[in-house]
Amino acid sequence: MTGYILSRLLRAMLTMLITVTLVFLFIRFSGDPAAALVPPDAPQEVIDQYARAMGLDQPIWQQYLGYVGGLLQGNFGFSIHTGLAVEDTFLERLPYTLRLGITALALAIAIGIPIGAVAAIRRGSSLDRLVMGFSVFAFAMPNFLFGLVVILVAALSFGAFLGGENASVIWPALTLGLAAMGSFARFTRSSVLETINAPYMRAAEARGIPFGRRLIRHAAPNAAIPLVTLIGLSLGALVAGSVVTEQVFAWPGVGQLLIRSVATRDLAQVQFLVLVVAFTMVTANLIVDLLYLIIDPRIRAK
Repeated sequence: MTGYILSRLLRAMLTMLITVTLVFLFIRFSGDPAAALVPPDAPQEVIDQYARAMGLDQPIWQQYLGYVGGLLQGNFGFSIHTGLAVEDTFLERLPYTLRLGITALALAIAIGIPIGAVAAIRRGSSLDRLVMGFSVFAFAMPNFLFGLVVILVAALSFGAFLGGENASVIWPALTLGLAAMGSFARFTRSSVLETINAPYMRAAEARGIPFGRRLIRHAAPNAAIPLVTLIGLSLGALVAGSVVTEQVFAWPGVGQLLIRSVATRDLAQVQFLVLVVAFTMVTANLIVDLLYLIIDPRIRAK
């Protein structure tokens, strides 16, 4: 078990190191960062001054070491538009994104998992077909299109605008969580079906164990294993997954900050946000791997 934990930790650290390296290289090789910070008609002397101030006149390996060293010291840079540290701007927007993402995930779990389990229990029925039809629709519907439809219907039929900082979080959360809702329903159905048809479930039935107890005590823990992975990936996408939805509903979160930073060529802010997204995904995967130790005894036995 110790070897399992150490290997997952090593993999997470290696993934983050690769991500940091790729972000550094993409920023440097996608064009001159100093030239991107000045107006298009700026003279070369001004560009050279920016390059010297940012250390871009040094060899690439020295720039890389300085970049990694700065990250280890918590120096992530400053926004060229606000003059604030990029982490301060991020933390200012983060509560809005967490509120939106957590609400969307809660709706997806509260609706998707129960209807998927019911569809598995009632396999082949009209209810099963209805749930699967909804699952396909939810997964295939682009969230920006669904969000626009919701906004138009509310504006034209009820004279209400559902976007903005002071609007209710339910509608953008429902838009963001729609695809996850369909995924949870589909995965839950297939996982429960696979579990209730397993040989140990038939053996439990032959011993006279009631269906409800078989479902809760035996089927649910084993069916939960793939769902834990799906929930972990959804948690990792809380920060980055809401970019389009935040833009559609004018929600002042991290996604909207990322779009604005890309449009205004705020390289330090973009660089930091990409690393935050990567760190969130890596951490979520690490947590899922460690949760397997609790829910899957086969891993603990290794």
